[in-house]
Amino acid sequence: KEIRLPGFRPGHAPKHMVEKMINPEELYRQAADELIRRTYDKAVAEQKLDVDAGVRPSVEMTALDRDEQKGEYIAKVPLPPKIKLSEYKGLTANRQGLEVSDEEVDFQIDELRKRQSSRESITNRSAAEGDYGVVNIKPEGDAGEGKNFMVVLGQTFEGLDNALKGMNAEEMKTAELTFPDTFSDSTWAGKKMKVQLTLNSLSAVTLPALDEEFAKSLKTESVEELKTRMRDSITEAKKQMSNDMLQEQLLEQLREASEISVSDNMWEALANQRLTEIAQQQAEQGKSLEQYAAENGMVVDDLVKAWHEQAKVHVERAMIVREIFAAEKLAITNEELNGELFAMAQEYQMEPMELLEAMRRSGSLQELQFRAISRKVTNFLIDNANIVEGEAPAAKPAKKAAAKKAEAAPAEEAPKKKAPAKKKAE
Repeated sequence: KEIRLPGFRPGHAPKHMVEKMINPEELYRQAADELIRRTYDKAVAEQKLDVDAGVRPSVEMTALDRDEQKGEYIAKVPLPPKIKLSEYKGLTANRQGLEVSDEEVDFQIDELRKRQSSRESITNRSAAEGDYGVVNIKPEGDAGEGKNFMVVLGQTFEGLDNALKGMNAEEMKTAELTFPDTFSDSTWAGKKMKVQLTLNSLSAVTLPALDEEFAKSLKTESVEELKTRMRDSITEAKKQMSNDMLQEQLLEQLREASEISVSDNMWEALANQRLTEIAQQQAEQGKSLEQYAAENGMVVDDLVKAWHEQAKVHVERAMIVREIFAAEKLAITNEELNGELFAMAQEYQMEPMELLEAMRRSGSLQELQFRAISRKVTNFLIDNANIVEGEAPAAKPAKKAAAKKAEAAPAEEAPKKKAPAKKKAE
């Protein structure tokens, strides 16, 4: 009825002519959608299922016969989530120490000095670990000019590092190298070759002196004041890390001790959404999901499994957070919402109002609200827990590995960990 052919009234054109103008895949999709639309609600009613209306069912067509006008599909029906919390007051957790050593302060100040470092050519000595160089590598018998590589001695691979140490700028030597499988030039990766090395240039990084001038460049009046501020900064960072670890311990204790039932559709949708975002981000960089997985030491199936595991954990934790928030009749103030907005703005490197507008446009304001709720609940748990001072217990190996594989876990509620893109806000 929707196809118009010259000489025929709508709905009266010969079937074989109409079929030539229709994409078979599109026809199949429309037929499947129509079949599901007509039968899904009826099947749910017949089975007297209590469906979670906020979660879409997942449907897989298993058969569709056009001639017989019959079809079959499998629908995974999302049931309402259920939770029976275990006792959440009086939990026990370990808090790591907050002591800051002089070595930690010195290390962080050295990192600041590196940002103001300069590189100078070396002419009065031979190459040593930590030096920068440009080396030409030419396989023996190769008629070409070889290939140039920028290197940092001590950070390439053992054979090349050892060969370069002690060489002077513009010096040549012959060496036998076994290139690692991960070598940047894939044509040489994994091969053992006799090569000619030419150290074209050699330089070293010079750090600025740790003196009053350097301290003032960082808006402090003296080296001692710089060290004091750095110690305070490290202490604050440790407090935040300690708090995060406490939250992790308490929420995981509750998750394992509580009875939680949540439909697969909910956490599968979350995981698949994040995987789609990762694939899109990689595509923008000219990479595939397979390459991304390989860079993280996995195959795609491992990546998918890891994200599914993490998504389920975070959906269950979100349920715990909301259940406690309601049970304790907690409330969020405007001041707390503003605090979360400023924290998110720092995280996403955006101005607070710019981020707020972007979240409004993308419909993700619920993430801001949930972050405030989550912080309120976890602070409540900490205030009502038995905190043992000392080193926090090590994470369970399996879960630690899963978290690493998943790159970074989705946010607790995880409507979208990805910041509202500026493109959407423009």
